[in-house]
Amino acid sequence: MLDILFVTDFVCPYCLVAKVALEEALRETGLEAQVRVQPLELTPEPRERVDTCHDEARKKRYQILVEPARALGLDMKLPPAVCPRPYTRLAFEGLYYAQEKGLGERYADLVYRAYFEKELDIGELEVLCGIAGEAGLDVEGYRQALLQGTYTQKVKEETAYSRDVLKVSGVPTVYLNGESVSIETYTKEEMVRILQQGQEASASGFHCGVDGCG
Repeated sequence: MLDILFVTDFVCPYCLVAKVALEEALRETGLEAQVRVQPLELTPEPRERVDTCHDEARKKRYQILVEPARALGLDMKLPPAVCPRPYTRLAFEGLYYAQEKGLGERYADLVYRAYFEKELDIGELEVLCGIAGEAGLDVEGYRQALLQGTYTQKVKEETAYSRDVLKVSGVPTVYLNGESVSIETYTKEEMVRILQQGQEASASGFHCGVDGCG
């Protein structure tokens, strides 16, 4: 079984395309894999949030994702009309709640799509509660976990691990059996090749970094 560590943030468009491409590649190849989500908040609180809506250079770089996203059936807004870009700590806290209920994968997919397809502010508690309900979670239990900060420290620790131990500076960063792989085209075909052959390389191509996307 392949071990895949997927370092991500819910507001990174490259992450959503890479995630869906990876899922499609796993289905096509029939390979078994354990995919572990590792958070890296691009903008941890209280840092100033990023205005992606009026960043023309960023919009231009996003164009690499248009065709891969379309091929994967994604109706992505690049960027979404949510300005400034949301914080994601609460969304990740919700992910840990969902994982404990066995619905982590479903929840994560809905969070990405809520932001990039529905253009919802995933930094807002009520938006996240709506996503939780759609995922099949107990909404009141979810709400209380976030209000009480049940998973706040865990998100902070895991984000720190991504930055300080893994030394990840941009997302998505993907480790296949402990080795970093390079994603450049964000297509299913590229992911199939990576899964079948393995690839050890430093991160390259386009991604979202802590100081911007490029």
